[in-house]
Amino acid sequence: MPSLKDLKTRITSVKSTQKITKAKQMVAAAKLRRAEERATEARPYTERMEAVLANLASSAEGNPNAPKLLAGTGEDKTHLLIVATADKGLCGGFNSSIVRLAREEIVRLQGEGKKVKLVCVGRKGYEQLKRLYSELVVWRTDFTEVRQIGFGEANEIASKVLELFEADEFDVATLFYGKFKNVVSQVPTPQQIIPAVAPEGVEPPDLKGAVYEYEPDEADILKVLLPRYVAVQIFRALLENVASEQAASMTAMDNATRNAGEMIDKLNLQYNRARQAQITTELIEIIAGAEAL
Repeated sequence: MPSLKDLKTRITSVKSTQKITKAKQMVAAAKLRRAEERATEARPYTERMEAVLANLASSAEGNPNAPKLLAGTGEDKTHLLIVATADKGLCGGFNSSIVRLAREEIVRLQGEGKKVKLVCVGRKGYEQLKRLYSELVVWRTDFTEVRQIGFGEANEIASKVLELFEADEFDVATLFYGKFKNVVSQVPTPQQIIPAVAPEGVEPPDLKGAVYEYEPDEADILKVLLPRYVAVQIFRALLENVASEQAASMTAMDNATRNAGEMIDKLNLQYNRARQAQITTELIEIIAGAEAL
C-alpha cells in the first residue's frame, strides 16, 4: 500500500497535469473559432470550382486532346497518396484515423498489384507511416516553422505533386485529410485530385442547353485552371485539417481534464482513508501503552 507521502506526491502530480490539459483545452478552443471560419470561408470557392470542373470533365470525355490533368494518363498502375496530418499530437485519434485510412488504401492497391508512392504532409503522419512504408515516401514536408498555413504552402505542395506527374511518376493522385464537421466529428476523407474528378454529389451547373465559349483558347484556360484546382483542393484540405486538429485537441484535453479530476478525487479518498488508518493505529498504540503501565 502506498505511503501518505507517495499519495500526496501523486495527487500533486495529477493536479499539475490537470492544469496543463485545461490550459491546452482553452488554447485549442481559442484557435478553433478562427480555424473553423477559415475552413468555412474556403468552401464556397472550392465547391464552385468543383462544379465548373464537373462540367469540363463531362465535355472532355472521349476527347483525345484533353489535358492529362483532366483525362489522365490512360493508365492505372501507379498511385500517389498525399497524406495530410497535423504536426503535433495531443489531439485524440485525429492523426491516427487519417493514417489508418491511408494504410487501408495502400494494402488494397498493393493487393491489386499496383505500385504505391507516398507524399507526407505533416510530421505525425510521416512518423507513423515510415515505420512500415518508409521506402514508399518520395517527398515529405511539415509546417512546424509556419505560424499560419496559407495558400503559398498549399501551392508549394501542389507544385511538387505536378512536377512528379509531369515526370510520369504516377497515374492517379489521392489526397487524404480530416474533413471538419463539428467539434465532436472530424471525418477522414480521401479525394482524388489527379486526374481531376468532381467529388461525389457535385453536379455540373445546369446551362439550360447553352454551351461554354472559352476566350482565349480553351486549352490556355485549362492550362491555368487545372493546376490551380489541384492547389485549391490541397489548400482546402489543409484548412480543414487545422480546424479538425483544434476541435480534436479541445475534445481530447477536455476528456483528459475530467479524467484527471476523477483520479484526484479517488486519490484524495485513498489518502484520507490511509491517514485515518494511521491515526487509528497510533491511538491504539497509545492506549495499549497506557494500559500496560
